[in-house]
Amino acid sequence: MTMNRRILLAKRPVGLAAQDDFSADEQPIPEIKAGEALLKTLYIGIDPTIRTWLSTAKSYLPPVEIGEVVRSAGVGRVVESKCDRFKVGDLVTQLVGWQEYSLLTDDSFATVFPGSINPRHAMGILGSTAVAAYAGLIYVGRPKEGETVVVSAAAGATGSMVGQIAKIKGCRAVGIAGSDDKCRHVVENLGFDACINYKNDGFREALRETCPKRVDVYFDNVGGWILNEVLGRLNMGARIVLCGAISVYNAEKKPPGPSNYLNLITVRGRMEGFNGMDYWGKRPEISAELQRWMAEGTMKNYETIVDGLDEAWRTVNMLFSGENIGKLLVKVAEG
Repeated sequence: MTMNRRILLAKRPVGLAAQDDFSADEQPIPEIKAGEALLKTLYIGIDPTIRTWLSTAKSYLPPVEIGEVVRSAGVGRVVESKCDRFKVGDLVTQLVGWQEYSLLTDDSFATVFPGSINPRHAMGILGSTAVAAYAGLIYVGRPKEGETVVVSAAAGATGSMVGQIAKIKGCRAVGIAGSDDKCRHVVENLGFDACINYKNDGFREALRETCPKRVDVYFDNVGGWILNEVLGRLNMGARIVLCGAISVYNAEKKPPGPSNYLNLITVRGRMEGFNGMDYWGKRPEISAELQRWMAEGTMKNYETIVDGLDEAWRTVNMLFSGENIGKLLVKVAEG
């Protein structure tokens, strides 16, 4: 019998993840029942939210319990089915977890994609990352042509898409990233107007120079002191979109809130958090528009791929060391 290799949470990480925070086992592949299907994992997505699930922090889903398979989104092929919704060979995304096989049921987390598309695109530019980037910017940020849109983690999966969408919508796009190489990538390959390396001195001056008309929309993926600095550079009626706060996910204690938040009163600004799953019903129309932009060459897709399920824990740390460009994926199997 083919076995299912799984990666389990052994203990909660303190700071960066360590190998002994996890354990591996092999279990018989579960037999499917009526209304279920069996999915063979091809890729798992490594997203910042995984780090929150490994802790006891409050999130939109409960923490992963000790001894459980580590939760994460993934994409795979249906290899067996007793469910009318799924056919053998279908390409499906769901919360597969860190394992080679998972059970599918007809629920809101399972999404069937056309079998002809690149499985990696189902995880990024046509999947949940795309929904978060598009919905956060368009529905929450509401950018207008000619406005200045600033996005942190601009070389990452979500930020890279946000800046490109902002340009397509006629805005000035300014990125924030953690290296000169990433800043060059963001400007030269993704088409942003400018990008600031936040690790260099003079961040406040650089923000002033690259946003001479101030900031109309800030798409925040990092939180922390960068959010505080942007709060001090807002335009009248500015909108701040809170997507993530990766700068504090490894912190043992929550840092104090931004001291510049009172500027929202001065500029009549709005700061709003959101979750891409709230807009999942709009995925078909969002994906259709993104596919059209890809075909036209106005939207580009970049990925960083790591081979092997056993490397998943190490790959999580790449999010915090800044080693990835675009969507970060772990390849589990061919297909």
